[in-house]
Parts: sequence; C-alpha cells; structure tokens
Amino acid sequence: MQKLDEVVKKIPKSKDYITVPEAYALFGISKETLYRLIRKGVISSVNVGERQTRVSKEELLKLYPLRKKALTKPKPVAKLYSLEPKDCYTIGEISKKFHLDDSTVYQHIRKYSIPTRQIGNFVYVPKKEIDNLYKGAKQ
Repeated sequence: MQKLDEVVKKIPKSKDYITVPEAYALFGISKETLYRLIRKGVISSVNVGERQTRVSKEELLKLYPLRKKALTKPKPVAKLYSLEPKDCYTIGEISKKFHLDDSTVYQHIRKYSIPTRQIGNFVYVPKKEIDNLYKGAKQ
C-alpha cells in the first residue's frame, strides 16, 4: 500500500492519460481488468510504443472511485499472563478437574496457542485461559 501511495504521489494532476501501473495505484484495478476494458472499448487508450499503453484517467474516474488510502491498523495488544505456578494448573490437574486425557489437554493447548511453562517435570498453563477454554465443561 505504501508503494502504491508513492506511485500516486508521482502522478501529475494535469496528466490525462496514465500508464497501467499508475491506474492500478490510483484505482486499485488489476491490469487484466484494464486490458479487458480496453478490448471491449469501455475506456479509450493510446499505445505510445511497445509495452507502453496509456489509459484515459477521466474515463476511469467515471467508472471507478479512487483507491482509499492505506488504513493504519492498530497493533494487537499482547495478552499478559502470569506463568508462576500459583497462577497455573499443571497438565495433570487439568486432566483430573475436567475429566480429560493428558493428550487431549496438550492438543487443546496447541490448537488454541495457550502459553505454557515447564519447570522440572511439570508443565504449567495459566488458570485463566484453561477456565475460559473449558467453561461449561463438567468438573
């Protein structure tokens, strides 16, 4: 999107005929669509040499709105977890509490990208995430 915005800035306002890449940058129309419109006679074009097709900017403005500027998406906020043993369940505790097999618990942890911490032989998983995952399950 930034590259397209840079191309748009370089196009002079007084320019009546623009190149296919410039049309893509301005309107977000693929080159295949542009060439199809040219073949059908919907938009006028000028061929100023080999691989140098120019299309009417005015006619494209009548057909298509200008491409919107790139939206700045807010960065996702990382979830903060306390992986201290007092704030976590072990895999065995989860298995007993929710009547699940250890392998099922591991599969769910991987599937839902739940963070873990291993201390010695024990794997700790945040209570908050597990309770949220298995809420409504038989205890």
